[in-house]
Amino acid sequence: MTARPATESFFSRWQTLNDWLIKHRSIWQPAPFTELQPAWVEEYPGLAQMMAGFTDDECAELAEAPERLAKIAARHLSDLALYGHLTDFPDLAPDPSDILAATLPEIRATDMPGRKREQTGAFAAALKPLQQPILDWCCGKGHLARTLAAQSQNDVAGYEWNPKLVADGNRLARRFADAVQISCQDVMAQDLPVPAHAHGVALHACGDLHRQLLKRGVAGALPRLSVSPCCYHKTVEGIYNALSEGSATHEPKLLLDRSDLRLAVRETVTAPAGVRAQTKTLSQWRLGFDGLQRALRGVNQYLSAPSYPPRLIKNGFPEFCHWAASKKQLCLPNDTDFEFWLSYGVQRHRDVHRYELLRHLFRRPLELWMVLDYAVFLEEQGYQVRLGHFCERSLTPRNLLLDAIKKKAP
Repeated sequence: MTARPATESFFSRWQTLNDWLIKHRSIWQPAPFTELQPAWVEEYPGLAQMMAGFTDDECAELAEAPERLAKIAARHLSDLALYGHLTDFPDLAPDPSDILAATLPEIRATDMPGRKREQTGAFAAALKPLQQPILDWCCGKGHLARTLAAQSQNDVAGYEWNPKLVADGNRLARRFADAVQISCQDVMAQDLPVPAHAHGVALHACGDLHRQLLKRGVAGALPRLSVSPCCYHKTVEGIYNALSEGSATHEPKLLLDRSDLRLAVRETVTAPAGVRAQTKTLSQWRLGFDGLQRALRGVNQYLSAPSYPPRLIKNGFPEFCHWAASKKQLCLPNDTDFEFWLSYGVQRHRDVHRYELLRHLFRRPLELWMVLDYAVFLEEQGYQVRLGHFCERSLTPRNLLLDAIKKKAP
């Protein structure tokens, strides 16, 4: 990997990533499930042939090793060799013993799932030392707030809109004598009180919610903002609007809609074997029906159908096709060759799986494109910013931490 310049700015990294994503959007922007063949297949035939040759086991291995896939794919598309450079950020997590010390003991982690307990511990450890009163943004039951309270000499306030979660969180805080007070607040309210001199934190607040903390925190000149973003697509906006002036005025401009933003957080979730098999079957059926409906209508366009009740899988593919056709006001001919269309769906699923494998190389770059925009925004507003990972990806794929400290006036 090429050594990174010590003086490389967040904005220059954003620019490089922006231009790389624009150059290769023919690979990541089209949705293979709805398009019969992405345009890049003809543009990069060697790459398409290589992807088609992967076995299912190889696909599963490469899905968990994107940097390795990028190196292999770079034989046919040289720009993919930049993947490691573009996505390389430092590990902000301290020594494992420090993480363990910052993790709430199991005896005090009531109602806290084990994975959440480890995430909050790693997040808290990466933020030490904690020097200001803390505001936990969108805090739920206050799992992070209680973890931070144990590591800080200051009180922790929490904002949460769900009254039940507020009540449960305050109950837990009282039970364990934590210096935590959760308030029922809509953080998107324009008249929301933001305590002065607070350290604003958010662990996996979604979309507009974490962006609101950044904007409100900057407006209130909060001394420190620490955010691990999540679910970037959860926004009232039709397209992503850059926070930083540098990103907003840069040309060429990359426009991302909700489906593009959703790609940034699409991950392969480990599920029981039965659930995975069920999901695969339904995907094959949907693709089989897609081929059938295109042939019937004479229109080369995907038709979306609602969710199919899993309990009906036992009825078989022909019944699924009749169900889907009824949802789209289509009448299936009596001589429909269901075996042919099922075989078609199985093959299409195999192809789509390999197209998606390559497309998913761009998940982390798309996420970093947004988080780097946040970093540039905070720098423009007078903050010293660090950006990196607060835990291993195996603990949570959303492991980026943006930590910003307000610079003192000269």
